[in-house]
Amino acid sequence: MAHAQPPSWAASGGEPDLIQLSLTQQRLWFLNQLEDASGTWNVPVAVRLRGPVDRTALAAALRDTVLRQETLRTLFVDEGGVPWQRVLEPDEVEVPLRVAAAVGDPAESLAAESTRGFDLAEELPVRATLFELGPQDQVLLLVMHHIATDGWSLDPLFRDLSTAYSARVEGREPGWEPLPVQYTDYAEWQREVLGEVSDPQSLISRQLGYWREALEGIPEQIALPYDKPRPAVSSRHGALVPFFLDVELHQGLTALARRTGTSPFMVFHAAFATLLTRLGAGHDIPIATPTVDRSDEALDDLVGFFVNTLVMRVDTSGDPTFEELLHRVRDMALGAISHQDVPFDRVVEELNPQRSLSRQALFQVVLMVAEKGDTLRLPGVECTEYPVDFPVVRFDMWLGLTEAKSPEGDCLGVSGELLYSTDLFERSTMQSLVERFVLLLRTAAAQPELPLSAMNSRRAFTAVRRRPVRSRTTADSAQQHSSSAQRDRERSRE
Repeated sequence: MAHAQPPSWAASGGEPDLIQLSLTQQRLWFLNQLEDASGTWNVPVAVRLRGPVDRTALAAALRDTVLRQETLRTLFVDEGGVPWQRVLEPDEVEVPLRVAAAVGDPAESLAAESTRGFDLAEELPVRATLFELGPQDQVLLLVMHHIATDGWSLDPLFRDLSTAYSARVEGREPGWEPLPVQYTDYAEWQREVLGEVSDPQSLISRQLGYWREALEGIPEQIALPYDKPRPAVSSRHGALVPFFLDVELHQGLTALARRTGTSPFMVFHAAFATLLTRLGAGHDIPIATPTVDRSDEALDDLVGFFVNTLVMRVDTSGDPTFEELLHRVRDMALGAISHQDVPFDRVVEELNPQRSLSRQALFQVVLMVAEKGDTLRLPGVECTEYPVDFPVVRFDMWLGLTEAKSPEGDCLGVSGELLYSTDLFERSTMQSLVERFVLLLRTAAAQPELPLSAMNSRRAFTAVRRRPVRSRTTADSAQQHSSSAQRDRERSRE
């Protein structure tokens, strides 16, 4: 497939240059067109600001950040059914900071603004609102379109915004070094590196060969504990069950990963596959996980859409011990990660599974594991992440786990959320699933030599001290953990 060429006038000087989208952006653009610019692909993030906020400085800092990150000042235009990026010049950019009173429940105001869609051809893929809760108590809500960002981009975004605000309150411009590359450079580089599918020696052809073999015969759908029949078309309405893994369990799982030469992600992946098998899903368990293509350190400070989706297929057959399964997961995960460059939609095209408006192709469940990221830092202002009610789900089930660690690397616990489709599940079923998952993790940490058939038995659980599953019932707990998992959801909404 030859690369598309820009319209002839694009390089003539008569109109601004147009640039190809990255392959992942291209897929998202087409999906957005089908959904008529709904808010499905929005990425909302909110920060509570307690203290004296200089609104003029904050508005200037927002503009500074958008000017620094080209992807946030990009329009996505349609020329003959082909999407192109047009990066606006600084004098074309307006980034208003809207100020509004949070009438009634602040959560409702934030949710309403978070679900409002974008016209990507006419407006920037970012907007900002400052909701007033009380004297020196406000919530800054940033809503971005996923085509311009992902969950991993929130760290560089907050760093830039913090740096710019600190400079503006002192009456100066931010003195940061120019970014070495921009997202449009990445988009062009990605296409160049992957090459053409028609070339059997290209990277994309070789990696597609791996995925053809790895996913051959993959189950069209696994048996989950559904409470309701699957509708013909998914509503994408979801709900959450939050939970928390205490420090002791976090330490035990980390020690297990270290001893077996694996990683916490692999431990959680093996446990999730075990749980699904024990719930009747069979022994061929496809679980999707998001990965991020920031293979060059020059990309570390960029805001952009770098997320890809990998489908990792776990074989739980033969009643292995948990430790044996963990080694299987390690081998499978390492193979998948070494072939992570090909975009997920190209894998779907290659395998050509049966499509449906009611479910995702190739997988129904997602696992996301990450470490807690940074938040905004404004001098003289207490900044804490604030939860946003945005329960949009594109999968049957999404399990997000966020590890909290001290600067020295000590385990501080794991916050988790199970996001599920309300088309398919009752809350009580999902609460029970979370409880079993936590008990299974405790068993795995204490007795990884047990076979999977014993992992969820009463006998196994008597070997570990029972603790109640900690739910986030207090305001502080909800704010700390829900907002972290919100960031994870944005990382995996591919």
